[in-house]
Amino acid sequence: MRILVTGGAGFVGSHYVRTMLAQGYPGYERADVTVLDKLSYAGNSENIPIGHPRLRLVKGDICDAPLLNELLPGHDAVVHFAAESHVDRSLDAPAVFTRTNVVGTQTLLDACLATGVERVVHISTDEVYGSIDEGSWHEESPLLPNSPYAASKAAADLTVRAYWRTFGLDVSITRCSNTYGPYQHPEKAIPRFTTNLLEGEPIPLYGSGRNVRDWIHVDDHARAVQLVLTQGVAGGIYHVGGGHELTNIELAEQLTALCGADRSMIRHVTDRKGHDLRYSLDGSKARTELGFTPRVGFDEGLAATVDWYRENTAWWKAAKSQAADTEDRS
Repeated sequence: MRILVTGGAGFVGSHYVRTMLAQGYPGYERADVTVLDKLSYAGNSENIPIGHPRLRLVKGDICDAPLLNELLPGHDAVVHFAAESHVDRSLDAPAVFTRTNVVGTQTLLDACLATGVERVVHISTDEVYGSIDEGSWHEESPLLPNSPYAASKAAADLTVRAYWRTFGLDVSITRCSNTYGPYQHPEKAIPRFTTNLLEGEPIPLYGSGRNVRDWIHVDDHARAVQLVLTQGVAGGIYHVGGGHELTNIELAEQLTALCGADRSMIRHVTDRKGHDLRYSLDGSKARTELGFTPRVGFDEGLAATVDWYRENTAWWKAAKSQAADTEDRS
């Protein structure tokens, strides 16, 4: 069994890779894993066990069709994590998100068809639906994205659907709620708040902080992806929700407590353009068809995540420095 994981040196992708190489997924204990990653600021080779006998790392761009056509033969499946994913960055550089998330996905799907790859799982996001005032989205809810990032992921999802319907490609889509855990880049909310607090710096909270997000631990997210790979149907869409909704200000207050900081460290800043108020996924399909339920409780997982950042200062300081250098050069 050979699996190609795009974006496998990023946050969720690397967790998926590490778990598979650690024989954490039944039936895939001997699977060989190829990671294709551009190793931009958000991809880090230190996130995966370089030198593992069943791992191959290829540095490359998901939009590089000749590379994909050379790399894919012999692989049984592709798990497609590769994406630009930070909303704030998409406000400044929408074209980058369109290229990677839309053109990159289309290029990958073409290569899968050309090389005979039999199975693909495409990783998407709850943000494709926009904002919901009450209740939860189901898999047939309309796509109403509000940010360039969300629009690029919605376009990618529709491209995936088209390749299933038109060409018969065996591809499934996962849409997950906000994910947290170790190895997440410190530009994202939980690691940014945590690392700021660990450095004695205030944490920036958009607007009133009343925006609501549903949170899931990275281990649960990755496990759901594997369930979709092995049990999901062609053309199927599966919601992966954590079932733990919090306002951003509640999250900030919980993190200040875990970091031993005072609530005065929370600083309200000008709200983000097009900031969605609330995300919420109905996860009953994944629960019924795949048997998926989250295992990591939020309070337990958040405390462990804060401990990980406390113990891995060199990792996140380097990530912050590299991201700053990238912004300076852009």
